[in-house]
Amino acid sequence: MQTTHDYLDPLALSQLGNLELIARLVVEGFVTGLHRSPHQGFNVEFSEHRQYMPGDEIRHIDWKVFGKSDRYYIKKFEEETNLRVYLVLDASRSMAYKFNDSSVTKLRYGCCLAAALTYLMLQQRDSVGLVTFDQKIRDYIPPRSISTHLQAVVSKLQDTVAGNETNLSQVLADLAKRIERRGLVIVISDLLDQPDEVLSALKLFRYRKHEVIVFHLLDHAEKNFPFRGTISFEDMETGAQVTTQAESLRESYLTQLHSCIQSYERGFGNNMIDYFQIETTTPFDQSLSAYLSHRWH
Repeated sequence: MQTTHDYLDPLALSQLGNLELIARLVVEGFVTGLHRSPHQGFNVEFSEHRQYMPGDEIRHIDWKVFGKSDRYYIKKFEEETNLRVYLVLDASRSMAYKFNDSSVTKLRYGCCLAAALTYLMLQQRDSVGLVTFDQKIRDYIPPRSISTHLQAVVSKLQDTVAGNETNLSQVLADLAKRIERRGLVIVISDLLDQPDEVLSALKLFRYRKHEVIVFHLLDHAEKNFPFRGTISFEDMETGAQVTTQAESLRESYLTQLHSCIQSYERGFGNNMIDYFQIETTTPFDQSLSAYLSHRWH
């Protein structure tokens, strides 16, 4: 018997090819699973309702929502709900990594995640834009809230391939100067850059009053280092190679990775930047649900 999670498996979904279909399946699967969660909606900023508070006018209660959830929610006005969202997708060469044929590349996972977020937010009448980058900004689609905008974003994601080396910190700094109207910036990246430089760039968004979310994508092998014996490692961005005994590197590698992640967690936390780590083997609905729980705590 197949379950929702079978259909939301990243590898299985990536083989469908059609990103618009994938986005719909991911969001529908996520919404179907919301009854297992105490939270309503994806995120308070992404919702067209907010929970009823003492003193609110009863005439604004959405009785249809009450009938479904047995909870009181207030309808928000259009000017309260329209959010400008910028999806910033890392399309550098390292994002093309996958451990084996039973996994999906970080870039493909990121594209599927970006498509799902676009679909979800357009359903909620938020404005969504897309930025792809490697050493520099490659594509920029300004935020729009019309339903036909989904096809524009999905088409660009469909055509996105891994490009040059990463220059994450410089791209983010340039983008912070370019985006003038306050909004929500969602960065989807493997964060292969110096943590202090990335943090410095993201602090520019916070200085300009943007809200910032960082989805840190990691392949299972990158996080767990399952390699054994004599093996050649190649830097996907520079092409540099080294042949060595995997066991001799494992402890040092994992220590450095842990230190890097801690630097991101500490730096982002101190600057009110949401940091959420995702392994590319994780079903998309689980990623969205886990992120939602993270946001509310």
